[in-house]
Amino acid sequence: MQHETIPLPKTNTYGFYEIRLESIGGLGANLSGKILGELGALYLRYNTANFASYGSEKRGTPVKSYIRYAEPDKEIRISSPVEKPHLIGIFHERLAGKTGVLAGVDEETAVVVNTAKSPDEIRREFQMHGGVLTCIDGMKITVEEKTRMNMIMLGALCKASGFLPFECLEEIIRETIGRKYPAMLDSNLRGLRRGFEEGTTKAFPNDETYPYVPFTEERRSLGWDNAPLGGVVVRAGSTVSNDVSASREGYVPLFHQEKCIQCGMCDTACPDMVYQFVKGEWKGKPAMVNLGPDYHHCKGCLRCVEVCPTAAITAGIEYEQDIWKQHVRNQDLIVERLEFEDVGANSIVNEEKY
Repeated sequence: MQHETIPLPKTNTYGFYEIRLESIGGLGANLSGKILGELGALYLRYNTANFASYGSEKRGTPVKSYIRYAEPDKEIRISSPVEKPHLIGIFHERLAGKTGVLAGVDEETAVVVNTAKSPDEIRREFQMHGGVLTCIDGMKITVEEKTRMNMIMLGALCKASGFLPFECLEEIIRETIGRKYPAMLDSNLRGLRRGFEEGTTKAFPNDETYPYVPFTEERRSLGWDNAPLGGVVVRAGSTVSNDVSASREGYVPLFHQEKCIQCGMCDTACPDMVYQFVKGEWKGKPAMVNLGPDYHHCKGCLRCVEVCPTAAITAGIEYEQDIWKQHVRNQDLIVERLEFEDVGANSIVNEEKY
């Protein structure tokens, strides 16, 4: 289905309408960017550019995807990051406070956040300078429709744009997802439509409540001219000092201490050091005792649920639980301020492909 070209509602000084997606690996932001690029190029006949920035392409690593649209007679000759987006999608509320997530956002920007919270709450949490904010409870929809987060976010981004035709987006999903995963097509289309229909939107002026955050290029301490010889990795490839909770897609393990027999099977199966064991006593004898999970490091794979022999760990729906009452800080960390509080996951997080 080719749609007639819709005049872009706004452009920057280069004549581009620009979109930026902020996420972490596993939530489908990279694919979302490709779909939005295809929507612009093949269905709306814009000149379009799309590319993504990510680390080792593993679940939990930071992902940014960039999309540019230009009118058919306007060429796109740049491939730099989007500094002042007209539309931005933030795939999880726990990205609040991470470096550069809302950089370049002002009252001209439409912002979509995956969260169950209200726009007023999210504005305070993100300290958003201004803009039109849409909140969509993607986690709840993901569980109810058995779909992926990127489908919900695509629907919400389409609505927030104010000009992208939803029927063309549906057609792309039928052509791409339907052809490759036909069994998932109906659930993905339901998630897409609910994302389009169910967001809560509120406009915030630039009232100086929170300062404007300009875009700054990320600088690394090591580069081509000063990196150690021999391919030495100087940063630990571990989630121990990072928060990957934003990579969960609706489900979490729930720990029931009264059923635990301290077998350690959960610790053996867990790829991310979630369960915290300390020296203690069990049935009157010295033992390593399970204190419970550190949810900062849990990405919701539920391997622990599969291996637990006594149902001491069960699967729960995250939005129905107050998991932070069960949360136990990682016992191996000795720092008071954790790295994830500022910058999110390292570029090397785990060895599991998603």
